[in-house]
Amino acid sequence: MDRKDFIKITATATAGAIISPGLIAGNPMATKNMKIKKSLKYGMIEEDLSVMDKFKLLKDIGFDGVELDSPNDLNMKEVLDARDKTGILLPGTINSVHWKSPLSDPDPSVRALCVESMKTALKDTKEYGGNTVLLVPGVVNEKVSYDDAYRRSQDEIKKLVPFAEEAGVKIAIENVWNNFLISPMEAARYVDEINSEMVGWYFDVGNIVRYGWPEQWIKILDKRILKIDIKEYSRQKQREEGIWAGFEVELTKGDCNWSVVMDALENINYKGGWGSAEVPGGDRKRLQDISEYMDIIFKS
Repeated sequence: MDRKDFIKITATATAGAIISPGLIAGNPMATKNMKIKKSLKYGMIEEDLSVMDKFKLLKDIGFDGVELDSPNDLNMKEVLDARDKTGILLPGTINSVHWKSPLSDPDPSVRALCVESMKTALKDTKEYGGNTVLLVPGVVNEKVSYDDAYRRSQDEIKKLVPFAEEAGVKIAIENVWNNFLISPMEAARYVDEINSEMVGWYFDVGNIVRYGWPEQWIKILDKRILKIDIKEYSRQKQREEGIWAGFEVELTKGDCNWSVVMDALENINYKGGWGSAEVPGGDRKRLQDISEYMDIIFKS
């Protein structure tokens, strides 16, 4: 996205409003009384650089933080040095085992692998200075029934609550295309039945658009929302090219009504403090574009 395109889009999004210095500088953006810091997933950085230089790159282009997978193969000291020297924060992690070894699996040994990985992720996140671990709670398919996935995953998450309490890090369940927890009423109930303040939602805005409206989910999930993922989706591309093609659209170019989404987050007094991009990454220019699009979204 070149500068002319950015200015044109910004002018449209703000209906002629003057662009604040914070918008250009990449500072935490204010939506009325709400401030959201910009993050992204570490795997989106596709430059061949050291951890330190990747963090410096993010700082240069206006990001406030980055989320790592956990468990991971990164050197803890190197990560913490990069954090401390650049000011790039580590607000949370993403569990790296939950798809391969889901908590809904019929095999207890498979579920145990995910539980152990979550214990590691909770410890890592505490050391990073973050406060959430993103967890996909389970998968429903022809071999795993909906009710079994519901029961098994809840039981396993309850086992993790004491470890979350010890670490002071919350388990943030994400809504994904896993054929599970596909209505906001059920999603809210699922968390409430676990009955712990250490378990909430990592709300992915774009993942909802295929079959619902993000603002409705936000209203119902309310204080259960711990963090938000920033992603786009196009219903037109879904109709014309298939459901996965819906994601093949740039931020602000799909059917996420970002102004309404931001209003909904403010209405629930969203206190998570972060919005994390989860879109195709790339080199410095690509990441700069993502940073600028996020500025537009948070200013909606």
